[in-house]
Amino acid sequence: MRAPCYTMRVTVSAILGDGGALAKALRGYESRPEQLSMAVAVEKALADSSVLLVEAGTGTGKSLAYLVPAAKSGMRVVITTATKALGEQIVQRDLPTLAKLGLRPSVALVKGLSNYVCLRRLDEHRRAIVSGATRPDPHMDAVVRWIEDTTSGDRADLEWVPDDAPIWREVTASSDTRIGAKCRFYEQCFVTRMRRKADAAQIIVTNHHLFCADLALRSTNFGAQVLPDYDAVIFDEAHALEEVATEFFGVRITRARAETLVRDASRAFEAAGFFVDPTRQHAIGRILADILSANLELFTLLPRSGGRSVGFGATDTFERTLSNVGRFLLDGAAIEGPFGDAARALSAALGRLSESLRDFVGGGDALLSVARRTQSLRDALVMVLDAANPAQVVYGEPDARGGGAIGVSPIEVGPLLRERLWSRRCAVVLTSATLCSKTPPVSASPTNAENPVLTAGAEGFAFVRMRLGVPKEAVELALPSPFDYGAQSALYVPRKFPEPRDEEYFDAATREIQKLVSITRGGAFVLCTSHRQMKAFAAELRRKWKYPSFVQGEAPKQALLSRFRAAGDGVLFATSSFWEGVDVPGRALRLVVIDKLPFEAPTDPVVAARIARLKARGGEPFVSFQVPVATLALKQGFGRLIRTRSDAGIVAILDKRLLTKGYGRTMLEALPPASRCNSVEELQAFWESVDKG
Repeated sequence: MRAPCYTMRVTVSAILGDGGALAKALRGYESRPEQLSMAVAVEKALADSSVLLVEAGTGTGKSLAYLVPAAKSGMRVVITTATKALGEQIVQRDLPTLAKLGLRPSVALVKGLSNYVCLRRLDEHRRAIVSGATRPDPHMDAVVRWIEDTTSGDRADLEWVPDDAPIWREVTASSDTRIGAKCRFYEQCFVTRMRRKADAAQIIVTNHHLFCADLALRSTNFGAQVLPDYDAVIFDEAHALEEVATEFFGVRITRARAETLVRDASRAFEAAGFFVDPTRQHAIGRILADILSANLELFTLLPRSGGRSVGFGATDTFERTLSNVGRFLLDGAAIEGPFGDAARALSAALGRLSESLRDFVGGGDALLSVARRTQSLRDALVMVLDAANPAQVVYGEPDARGGGAIGVSPIEVGPLLRERLWSRRCAVVLTSATLCSKTPPVSASPTNAENPVLTAGAEGFAFVRMRLGVPKEAVELALPSPFDYGAQSALYVPRKFPEPRDEEYFDAATREIQKLVSITRGGAFVLCTSHRQMKAFAAELRRKWKYPSFVQGEAPKQALLSRFRAAGDGVLFATSSFWEGVDVPGRALRLVVIDKLPFEAPTDPVVAARIARLKARGGEPFVSFQVPVATLALKQGFGRLIRTRSDAGIVAILDKRLLTKGYGRTMLEALPPASRCNSVEELQAFWESVDKG
C-alpha cells in the first residue's frame, strides 16, 4: 500500500485557508472561501468513497481544490480532463505549486496511444522508404534524430514537425497496431515506459477519452486495462463527459481504414516472406483485392443524404448549430439493402483474411498487428449491421471526396456508466464551471467554507444526473464564482432585432458586431454556432475595419490564440472548439459576441434518437433535453470573458429569444449576474466606466 505523502493531521484549511501554506508560498495570493469549501467536500468524498458533484464558478481555483486533498489522501487518484492541454497545464503549472506546500505526490501524465511514436512502426516505415515501397518522407530524418534523445516519445515535444504531418499517421501507436509484450521493441517502447511510470504513480493525469477507453476494455476483456487500478477518479470539465462517452462507446469506420489495413497487410506478408510462393501470393492477393472492392462499394453506396427522418414536432424550427451537421440516419431499410450487402461482403472478406493469418502463426509483429486490426474492423461492422439494436443509432457522415464515415453511437450513456463506473463503488468527483442547467437552489456559504452545504437531488444538477446516470445518493455542491460580475461585466441582448431564422438577421448582426467591436476597440471573440456563419461574418467584417482578424481553421488553435493575445486589439472568429477550454485572461479579450443560442441540431441522428426516446417515454424533449444542453453551452461561451478579478468586458448575445421566449428567460437566469444593458449607448457608458486601457 502506498504511504501517504502528507500527514493526515494537516487539514486542507491549514493549506488553503487564510494565512495557510498556500498564502505563504505564493506572493499576493488571496484566500478563496469557495476553493476551501470545495477542497473540504472533495476530501470527504475521497474518505467516504462517495460520489460528489461540484459546480465551481470560474475563478474558484478548482484545480488546487481537488489536487490538495487528492495528494494529501495517499490514495491513487486518476484526474481526467476534457483536453490534453488541460492535463498538461495541471502537470506543468498546478502540481509544481503543490511542491511549494510540501505535497510531492508521484505523478504520471498518460495520453492516448496516438501521441507516442511506435518504434516498430517507425522501423517498418523507414525500411519501406529505403526499399522504395514508400515515397521518401521529408520529416523522417527529424523524427529519427529526435528519437535518439527523447525520453517520452511524445510527439508534442517535437515542435518543428507539424501536428498534421503525414508521417505521424505512419509512425505513431494505436490500439489497432499495438502488439504488447510480443513486440521486439517492447522494453524500449515509449508506451511501455509511460505505463510503468503510471503504475508507480499516486496521481495519474489523463483525459476523458482515455478514461472511457479503460472502462470499455475492462468490461469486455477480463484482466485488460489501459490505466492502473485506482482508488478514486476526479473528472475535471465533467460537462464534456457525455459527449466523449457517446463518441467512445460507439464505433466509426472510414473508407481509409480498410485501405490502410490492406496496404499494411501486403507489406507485412511481403516482409515475412510469404509472397515467395506464387500460389500463396495469388490467394492472399485475391483476398486483399476483395477487401478493397467491397470497401469501395460500401462507401460508394453510402447515401449522400439521410435515411428515414425522425419527426421533431415543435422543435423543427431550431436551426442546426454545434452538432456534426453532415451526419444522417442509416435506418433498417438502408442496412437491409445494397449498402448492407456491401457491408456484409466486406465483413466476409475480412473473415477470409483472418483465416489466412491463422496459417502464419509466428510470422512477425506486423502480421500480429494486422490480425488484431482485421478483427477490430469486423467487430465494428457487426455493430453497424445491428441496426435494430434499440440502444444505438447508426449514421453516415459523407465528405466531399466521396469517402466519409459510418458510425454507431449509444443513444444513452447513463446505463453504460452505471454498469462500468458507478457500480465500482470507488470515490468519484465530477466538477466543472457548468454542471447546473438551472440556477442551483443551494450553495456553500463563503463565510462557512469549512462546512459547505452538501445536498442530494438539487434541481440545478438534475439534468447532468439524468444524462450520466449518477447514483441518487451522490452529494452536490454549488459554488459561486468569486468574481463581481455585476461590476466587471455587462450582458447585452438586443430586443429590437430580427430572429436568427429571419432573412435580415445576417445583415443586422453584421452591423451590430461592427458597433460592438468599435466600442471596445477590438479584443473580441465572435463565437458562432456554425462554420458557415463564422466564415460569412469574417468575410464581411474583416475588410471593414483595421483590427487584426483571425479565423478558426486558418492556423492551429494554439497559434491563433497566441497571435490573438499578442495583437491586443484582435478579433477572432470561431465556432464550437473555442466555446470552452480557452483561457485568455487580461485585456486582450474584452468582448465576447455570441451569434445565436447554441441549440444542437435536431436532425442529427444521435440528437434525434434521444429526442424520440424521451418522447416515447412521455417526456417533453425540448424542455428536458434541448434547452439544458444549450444552456450549458451558453454558460461555457459566456465563461470565456472574465478569467481574473481584474478582467472587465462585455458579452453580447445577438438572439432576442433570450428575452421573448420562456425558455430564453430560463437560460438567461442561469448565466452569471452581469450588469444588463439594453442599448449600445448603455454599453458604451459601461465600457467607459470600467476600461483601464
